[in-house]
Amino acid sequence: MTRTRSLASGLLSFSAAAVLALTTAGGASAAPAPSTASEDKLLPSIVRLAVNGAGAADYWTSERMQNAVPGDVLAGQALENGTRSNPAVIEKGKKTKVKAAKAKAATPGTVNHVGKVFFTMGNSNYVCSGNAVSSDNKSTVATAGHCVFGGPGQEATNFTFVPAYNNGAAPYGKWAAKALYTTTGWSSAGDLNYDTGFAVMEPLNANLLTDVVGGSAVAFGQDRGLSYTAFGYPADKPFTGEALKSCAGTASGDPINPKFTTQGIPCDMTSGSSGGPWFIESGLGEGSGGVQNSINSYGYSGSKVMYGPYWGDAIREVYDVASKP
Repeated sequence: MTRTRSLASGLLSFSAAAVLALTTAGGASAAPAPSTASEDKLLPSIVRLAVNGAGAADYWTSERMQNAVPGDVLAGQALENGTRSNPAVIEKGKKTKVKAAKAKAATPGTVNHVGKVFFTMGNSNYVCSGNAVSSDNKSTVATAGHCVFGGPGQEATNFTFVPAYNNGAAPYGKWAAKALYTTTGWSSAGDLNYDTGFAVMEPLNANLLTDVVGGSAVAFGQDRGLSYTAFGYPADKPFTGEALKSCAGTASGDPINPKFTTQGIPCDMTSGSSGGPWFIESGLGEGSGGVQNSINSYGYSGSKVMYGPYWGDAIREVYDVASKP
């Protein structure tokens, strides 16, 4: 964990001692490919951003991927956080689980479905982490809400997922998004309790994403205080963002902001890891990479704890819509 972290700074209105410091990396400016982002309201809890994926994968040259800025800085530009969430609304509902999706040529014990997410907002290029999850459309990626929607007028374009990214290599190709989804709790209020997004990817070479790399099981409405393994591509020192990293521990509430429904685990991953998956237990024990139950969302300056939103009904509703054929 570096001294300065900002997985969600700027959303929070804390005391000075608790404020998250913004990462100071400058934007990697480049002219984005043409896009026709548009926002459609579905259920009251869901926002859909229809994007034009034409040219998005080709846009991400090796140089642009290397120079992309961790998307964590975008959280600092969002609306002030909405801590007015009703925990009962976030957590209500029965426990639900969707089984893992196996790849056509799956390798046991691998996490080929975890990768990097690249996108453009404004004139700058950004990078987060993400994970392919089991879905009816076989094309859905889970990431952080702030990696698809940074605030009013800051919808992601050129959104591309690179599974199993490693030192610049894209062994399973670059997958362009055709639609992005997040919660209205995130898009309208910048509420960390809802900081999750889902992307639906276009086919690549006539193949669907999870047929190629597999997809994690997902679960909602689970017990609190479970053990998790989190994955991501941290980019701030001592990390480089070029290799997949992980951390593990038992989840507990946020003591700095106890009104939050988020949970934290011991973790030293830095900016760039946001949007990476949290797997129940080891994360490698079931099907194609464990059971995803949250994402890397935010952390406090000087603290080696990573926080993620509780996946209850609101986030399940977004997943249900995003995962449809």
